[in-house]
Amino acid sequence: MSSTSTTSLPGQAGDQRPLRHHTPFKLFWCASVASTIALQMQIVAVGWQVYQLTHSAFDLGIVGLVQFIPSLILVFVVGHVADRHDRRNVARISSLVEAMAAAALALGSLGGWLNREMIFAIVVVIGAGRAFSKPTMSALLPSLMPPALLPRAVAGSASATQFAIIIGPAVGGFLYVAGPAVVYASSFVLFALCSVLLSLIKRAPQAASTATPGKPTGASLSSVFAGLSYIRSKPAVFGAISLDMFAVLLGGATALLPVYANDILHTGAVGLGLLRSAPAAGALLVAVLLARSPLGARVGRTMFIAVAVFGVATIVFGLSRSFPLSLLALMILGGADMISMVVRSSFVQLETPDEMRGRVSAVNSVFIGTSNQLGEFESGLTAAWFGAMPAVLIGGIGTLVIVLLWIRLFPSLYQVDRLSSR
Repeated sequence: MSSTSTTSLPGQAGDQRPLRHHTPFKLFWCASVASTIALQMQIVAVGWQVYQLTHSAFDLGIVGLVQFIPSLILVFVVGHVADRHDRRNVARISSLVEAMAAAALALGSLGGWLNREMIFAIVVVIGAGRAFSKPTMSALLPSLMPPALLPRAVAGSASATQFAIIIGPAVGGFLYVAGPAVVYASSFVLFALCSVLLSLIKRAPQAASTATPGKPTGASLSSVFAGLSYIRSKPAVFGAISLDMFAVLLGGATALLPVYANDILHTGAVGLGLLRSAPAAGALLVAVLLARSPLGARVGRTMFIAVAVFGVATIVFGLSRSFPLSLLALMILGGADMISMVVRSSFVQLETPDEMRGRVSAVNSVFIGTSNQLGEFESGLTAAWFGAMPAVLIGGIGTLVIVLLWIRLFPSLYQVDRLSSR
């Protein structure tokens, strides 16, 4: 496999130091941990609070939908902003927006005015903040690392995310015992900390060099839509992004965890936190292994196998009425998803020029948002029609069908051998 060369920091092209010796990466890692813990705590609190208010699986799906809508509306604006402005500042401001939303949830819970509609409105603001922060952070990482270290950095960054997804829901579930306001206030502090950590990262060369001398730097239709055009011109890149989107869109069992915790497994808010943490526990284990021992040959085939395992684990979870078995199925699901994510993220970043990464990452973020937030809506809607267990089973089977179909539609992706740069 050949891939487009990427811009790196001066003098770092052959840098093979351990990731822990790269100060920008350490700051980036800590910022990711802080923001993800904050988000995951919020997710647990919002999901439990909405379900306690309405006892409606459909409303759980609406939470995912209203969080996804801002990403869809802002996708092209986000990419242009990430490529034309200092990505550190874009991510930092986005974190502050999320902090303000967390503060509103805390105040609403304390004041007693936080009803179903107000929660949905604030979740829209959270979705807008994530619409900017997620793709910007994704585009920022490659400019902080030499290309040779990028697959390890992606796995290391993913380990931060998964560590936070383990800690966040569990802590959120325990803190919820003291009331939702405590959870939301803690999220506010962590989002603010993320913003501070991002401000400490030294300015990356990308931020000063994306504009071509003598050419306008303002938005144009061709510039704003360039990310989508680039992805369409690269079948393997499009296949990698869309595979994740459709697989997770159909296999979005996590949206129904409040239903499983309350009605099927009977574990309460603490059990919900543990169920939310289980996929991240499996993903963290795999991420640590991949950071130490990156994947070798035939990574395309490995990614497809991982997505198939994700589908099988979803089916097992859907059928389970045992809390330990459900936790195990979710751990396997998370580990398989991590393998797929590392291959996909590294492949897409290495195939994309640095000056395009913001726009490509923004489009990629919409695909991811489609699979996650819109997948939650799909799961909630299907559960409202057929029940929670049939909804999860339909999603798992659908994921396996997508794997078989994508192997036929994107043979070049299946045949990708190694993640490397020129």
